[in-house]
Amino acid sequence: MRLTTLLRTTASAAVVGAVTFGFAGVASAQETSVDDIIVTAQKREQNLQDVPIVVTSLSAETLQDAGVRDIKDLQILTPGLTVTSTTSEASTTARIRGVGTVGDNPGLESSVGVVIDGVYRSRNSVGFGDLGELQRIEVLKGPQGTLFGKNTSAGVINIITEQPSFTPGYNAEVTVGNYGARSLNGSVTGPLSDTLAMRLYAGISERDGFYDVDTGDGPRTETDDANKNYWTVRGQLLWLPSDTASFRFIADYSKRDEYCCVGVQTRVGPTYPFVDGLSTGTGQTPPSAGFGPVPFSRLAYANRGTGQRIEDRGVSLEANFDMPSMNATLTSLTSWRSWSGDQGQDIDYTGADIAYRFDNGEWGYGVENLTQEFRLAGSTERLDWLVGFFATQEDISRADAWNHGADYTPFLSFLLTASLNGVNPAWAVSPGSIGCFTAVGQTVGGLNTCLTTGGASNGGGIGFTVGANYADTYEQESTSIALFTNNTFRVTDQFDITLGLRYTMDDKSVEGQQMNVNGNGNTCNAALANAGAIGGLLGAASSSILGTICLPWSNSAFNNRLVSESFDDTELSGTIKASYRLNESVMTYVSYARGYKSFGYNLDRVQAGITPTASLLFPSEVVDSYEAGVKMTLLNRSLLLNATYFDQTFEDFQLNTFLGTAYVVESIPELTSRGVDADFLWFTPIDGLSLSGGVTYTEAQYGNFVAADLANPGNFPQLSLLPGATASFAPEWSGSASMNFDRSFGNGMRGGFALSAKYMSDYNTGSDLLPLKQQDAFTLVNGRISIGTEDERWMLDIWAQNLTDEEYVQVAYNAPLQGSAFQSTVQPNGTFYNPALDTQSINAYLGAPRTYGLTLRVRY
Repeated sequence: MRLTTLLRTTASAAVVGAVTFGFAGVASAQETSVDDIIVTAQKREQNLQDVPIVVTSLSAETLQDAGVRDIKDLQILTPGLTVTSTTSEASTTARIRGVGTVGDNPGLESSVGVVIDGVYRSRNSVGFGDLGELQRIEVLKGPQGTLFGKNTSAGVINIITEQPSFTPGYNAEVTVGNYGARSLNGSVTGPLSDTLAMRLYAGISERDGFYDVDTGDGPRTETDDANKNYWTVRGQLLWLPSDTASFRFIADYSKRDEYCCVGVQTRVGPTYPFVDGLSTGTGQTPPSAGFGPVPFSRLAYANRGTGQRIEDRGVSLEANFDMPSMNATLTSLTSWRSWSGDQGQDIDYTGADIAYRFDNGEWGYGVENLTQEFRLAGSTERLDWLVGFFATQEDISRADAWNHGADYTPFLSFLLTASLNGVNPAWAVSPGSIGCFTAVGQTVGGLNTCLTTGGASNGGGIGFTVGANYADTYEQESTSIALFTNNTFRVTDQFDITLGLRYTMDDKSVEGQQMNVNGNGNTCNAALANAGAIGGLLGAASSSILGTICLPWSNSAFNNRLVSESFDDTELSGTIKASYRLNESVMTYVSYARGYKSFGYNLDRVQAGITPTASLLFPSEVVDSYEAGVKMTLLNRSLLLNATYFDQTFEDFQLNTFLGTAYVVESIPELTSRGVDADFLWFTPIDGLSLSGGVTYTEAQYGNFVAADLANPGNFPQLSLLPGATASFAPEWSGSASMNFDRSFGNGMRGGFALSAKYMSDYNTGSDLLPLKQQDAFTLVNGRISIGTEDERWMLDIWAQNLTDEEYVQVAYNAPLQGSAFQSTVQPNGTFYNPALDTQSINAYLGAPRTYGLTLRVRY
């Protein structure tokens, strides 16, 4: 029975690979139908049109034709999905229907879960990389916590790779392209005995960077950035000891050794002269007239290295036991995974030597987890039932460090004296005035004289230590245990009801040490000792002066500060769905789901004013989701046409945002996401031609809230544009379309082409919603032309990604210490933002440019 099931599964996969938007020599359009599309969205094989969930199912051929190698590439085929990267390729964030969790902080788990061969990856970064040989990818929209875990409140990316085959096979693929791209991968599969089969995949890929880099003051030597250099190996064994049992063992390892990621200026403010004066060369893009947006450019400025190293490894064992007496299957899935990444960073993103992190392991994090899942699933004439148990133990370690460059003290002096010069023109704008605030026993008169002379009479006051400043470490442990069930009762032949429940118990603890080194904090202490003199001369401005000198990375209050917290929580989540089949071609459904994303700890230095925040804890995020949809199979079952209305309300939405000096996590009281998902697939009457696409209309808005509703009310000024506004990365319209053509040309040859396009209307790319972070509407197009033998022994592809070379921003962010967008008092528009007073320089991580090349594929 088990062998028969596996052979049927393999056959189903082959058919799905043929029909889901591509044919690859298996079947023609006239021989295929929508009925052949099988998904496992409910942890059992079902026809796509029988599942009361919004699912985008993408076959291996579809993914290949669209150039999908990782989850970031996946977004071109999926309306309503955006995937972005920021400070490194490890900081990857997936969002569905405008909802996701920024990935820069390992203390936050993602709202969009990534599952690879049944193994849940707790961070999007852990699921980012070469996915190897794929069978298909399913994108499930909306909360999926009942079956796919607690942290899938916005959706799931379910990745199914190719399993070993008892039919021997070999394949290889070589690619060359622009930007010096070159890659080689291949696999071998076949039987080791009558009951044991194997599959081994290996790949390596290299490419030059997408950015040119002006290295300014140095010592950086690399003149490009965002290159590619990784390799991966993945081995599998499939053992069928009997007709009722199977075991699938997977081991994989991948490594990246690259440099990434610099940002480019998209708006340069009044701090430009200071950067320019301290840099070798201009130091950054010169400002536009009136400090407006600067022209799009891939020239970045970074004097420090951005090397990144990432290692990802793991093993899993899936065991299935058929129980004929119960008409049921017991599944056990055990996994162990270890992921680690570290990198360097030019913190100020300029050619001046202001602040940086070395790529020597002082900045990075690691995630190690062990999971165990048991599922018992069976069926009767009227009931499909499933009960399960899930447990995971996860350990996160994070190291963080900060280094002041030689230009930090003069740059900060420029910033402080420029603000004071606007109050009193007699106070000189100078790079040498920090000592005025730190001189021992400073007086009001002495401070006034010192500021007037630009620090010439600073009385021996100290500046900031050049070099290492702090070295923080964090260890977070978490245990999660869940019991779950999912059951579908066929009330009649047309009417089904599905009920799913999951009870989750989470326990997390964190231990950390925040340590200043190399005399860091002495400058802050010296300024605080002069608080009376500073206040006596500057009045209300003194708090801003002290706050700038005692920023988190130089605040003496963090010296040898120990962090120790623990918390536990329980949550009941689940779903209820009702589906009714009007006839063989039309099914309607309604559903309610409650999703849950666990609480966590902000593994960073966080302060209110100049006082460290007492607790790093942020609460759990929950969502209530309602959907109503219809799935139609028309034109002799050759046309799939689906549409769903969704209404989702998130409470305590975990927003991770960069405020220009630090990352903070705030729980936004409410975020709603409402709209419509629609998609189609048509196997046309033209032999070999299929059309597919979809559209998502989304209204994702924050609820109204005030400072008192936040955990740290002091964060409200910089979040004051959020209440009642459209969330970031939530385009109102998102649409994708694909055209695939593949057929025989005779004489043993075949060929075809594929076009894929993704449109997104304008949306804001900044978590604080500053207007200058708005991305205009744009369309990405990928294309591929293929020719080869009828049996696909060899195929040659000519391909292009971003065919029209669309220029767009992934994420815009505030340039550290380079201006301010928000004011300290409420402005005439009712927020703390006034465009006339906005001096903030803005940087951005850009989308990839046009890439193109040739790929030769051979198989036997």
